[in-house]
Amino acid sequence: MFQKDLDIFNVLFEAVSEGVIVVDKHQNIVATNTSVENMFGYNKKELINKHLNILIPKKYHPGHGAQFRGFLNQNESRQMSQEGNLYGAHKDGNIFPVEIGLNPFDINGKTYVLALIVDITIRKQQELEINELNAHLEEKVIERTKELGDLVNKLKVVNLELDLENKKHIEVENIIKNALEKEKELNELKTKFLSLVSHEFKTPLSGILTSTILLGKYELSEQQEKRNKHIKIITNKVQYLNNILNDFLSVEKLETGKVNYSFKTFKLSKIINEVLYNYNMLLKEGQKINYPENIDEISLFQDEKIVELILSNLINNAIKYSPENSIIDIVINQNDEFVFCSIKDHGIGIPLNDQKSIFNRYFRAENALSLQGTGIGLNIVKGHLQNLGGSIHFESEEHKGSTFTITIPNKVRL
Repeated sequence: MFQKDLDIFNVLFEAVSEGVIVVDKHQNIVATNTSVENMFGYNKKELINKHLNILIPKKYHPGHGAQFRGFLNQNESRQMSQEGNLYGAHKDGNIFPVEIGLNPFDINGKTYVLALIVDITIRKQQELEINELNAHLEEKVIERTKELGDLVNKLKVVNLELDLENKKHIEVENIIKNALEKEKELNELKTKFLSLVSHEFKTPLSGILTSTILLGKYELSEQQEKRNKHIKIITNKVQYLNNILNDFLSVEKLETGKVNYSFKTFKLSKIINEVLYNYNMLLKEGQKINYPENIDEISLFQDEKIVELILSNLINNAIKYSPENSIIDIVINQNDEFVFCSIKDHGIGIPLNDQKSIFNRYFRAENALSLQGTGIGLNIVKGHLQNLGGSIHFESEEHKGSTFTITIPNKVRL
């Protein structure tokens, strides 16, 4: 089980396009991803157990230790680009500008720091181009001003030309600034997401480890009930981790536009059966899911795995946000163009003030903050449905429950 958890964590590392480095409190490198190796020119064997100074230009070595200790003492996430220019040292000796986000975390009583590193060489080049453009425009303004005395009769023409040039300058500057802002927002979004996922992984992994240890102590046949209890705990938490990993991979693909859909004809009942089989083990005491009626003949020409992901997300939410001894209803209908699927629960519902933001990435309703979750599931569902030509809407009342209805075309409409 521990090896499987490590495999999941490694997939998470390698799925991030930016460089990820984990160091211990002595600044020794304990983990890197492929992006770090490509960025700095080292392979993994050359970096693991090496001091972090191997990736820092020598002239910054003297003061770096004190800065690192100060960061550990504060024990909070920080974006280091706000503190001035930062640089990395390539294996071949070249120095390049970087942006770094730091996130401390503890595992098994040991303190580590996770650094998300972005090579911003292109951004710096763009800033230089802006400065050169400004200098060039200033020279032109001076030159044109000197000519005004001899070209009074052409003043209107010259002013018009200057206005046009200034407008072009502003347009170019705005385009570059917008691009830089979007890049910054994207980096901050990825840093925030990585921190969130790291936190969400830690709690279930601890629970799995505890239950695994206790299982080994229940050796007598009359202790089977206790063994079953911990097996269910392990199963629930592994399913939860698997859902987070699937959500993370979906966010990355949707964000970069690299979703490769695979379409084929399949029976909807097959998907429903698989989803309900997986989630029956997660039902709370007394919870029941009413199987949809008359779906044996319903077929779709769509991406089977994506439809399964969508239904899994909605059914998981219905289970998680509903109390014990409650019923979850699944109603499915089909016409000549669409399949309609409604999932109704009698759970905590969504507060009215939160309903407008429920599909926003990372958003979680106020009454759900005490429950585990990343706030990205519904955002992923909506993104896939839009790509497939479908839609999603809901009705909800706090303390009474929610009904989510998805509409999926019978055939692909890309």
